[in-house]
Amino acid sequence: MVPDDCLRPPALRPGDAVMLVSPSGPTRPERVARGIELLTGWGLRPVPAPNAYARRGYLAGDDALRAADLNAAFADPEIRGVICTRGGYGAQRVVDLIDMAAVRRDPKVVAGFSDITALQFALWRGARLAGVHGPGAAWRDERTPIRSAESLHAVLTSAEPVTVTAVEAEETFPVRVPGRAEGRLLGGNLCLITASIGTPDMPDLTGAILLVEEVQEPPYKIDRMLTHLRRCGALDGIAGVAVGQFTECADGWDTTVVDVLTDRLGDLGVPVLGGLPIGHGPNQLTVPVGTPATLDATTGTLTATAAVRQG
Repeated sequence: MVPDDCLRPPALRPGDAVMLVSPSGPTRPERVARGIELLTGWGLRPVPAPNAYARRGYLAGDDALRAADLNAAFADPEIRGVICTRGGYGAQRVVDLIDMAAVRRDPKVVAGFSDITALQFALWRGARLAGVHGPGAAWRDERTPIRSAESLHAVLTSAEPVTVTAVEAEETFPVRVPGRAEGRLLGGNLCLITASIGTPDMPDLTGAILLVEEVQEPPYKIDRMLTHLRRCGALDGIAGVAVGQFTECADGWDTTVVDVLTDRLGDLGVPVLGGLPIGHGPNQLTVPVGTPATLDATTGTLTATAAVRQG
């Protein structure tokens, strides 16, 4: 039995205010406009953070500004959710500045993916806060159509379990080791997982189901990251691996990302399920992270308990 001891924030309800924050890379109002339209259509009140559109090179403003926006969202009782605009790079630079006491005092649902994996890890370490791995507010309909929107909405507003089924059209679909595993679903972007090794935020993956996804990394770099995880012992004792989308991960060599994932994950002695539409690819779906989950690599499903609670 997986201990269900995570901190679940209340589910979002119509009328709730959600703050749009940019903890990582910069974005522009026109790129967030569609996300605001979606959130408003769900009855929510999206509020761009004071520095949501700040810009300093590849960062969304100075570290102090990005941290201030996060802490303002966590401290404001009117704000009931935190939606990251996008990933990029920079969350690791500010996670040590987060007021974890405020997070624990008034937990709020936090949604994002990619570089936001670093923020999810920090909130898990500091508050055991369950998170939401899903699209950001800089919404693109061509990549995240209506099904993606419905998936995010369901995870933000419902305490029902979430099931994601492997899709044959996904490139990683052939990556599979049959079997069934139960464990806490932890992980996200592979680069950010490996970048967390040696920091206080790297979670203990013993008994966990590890979620991995990636974008624009050639197979040899994916090999290097997975080999690093193996050699440092991070994968010792894991219960299973949920493999999401590995988008635009190809180079000139004839070794594919499927070859690498099969080689580096296939001999761990645990169930492995590829083909999950979770990550940077088209039709991205949303899943809770930090909550108990079941990986059934025989039937091709990943089911996670909710990231939020009713009431």
